[in-house]
Amino acid sequence: MAGLTAAIAEARLTEYLTAEAKVLAGQSYTIGGRALTRANLSEIRTGIDYWDKKAIKLGSSRTGIKTRGFESSHVK
Repeated sequence: MAGLTAAIAEARLTEYLTAEAKVLAGQSYTIGGRALTRANLSEIRTGIDYWDKKAIKLGSSRTGIKTRGFESSHVK
């Protein structure tokens, strides 16, 4: 992507982490007979892994996302 910076990659990563938290808080629910299902958690985690690596590659000062002592690429 042209013009992609570490700051942009980190912002996108933050959006994916926020999406993951929302999905974990309630994957699907029904209100008044209408059902809503949030995005696929596996796809979100793939995005987290992608943007984490992209941010690091572009020079982020971070060293990678850690989840319970494992690198994010090991959490599925």
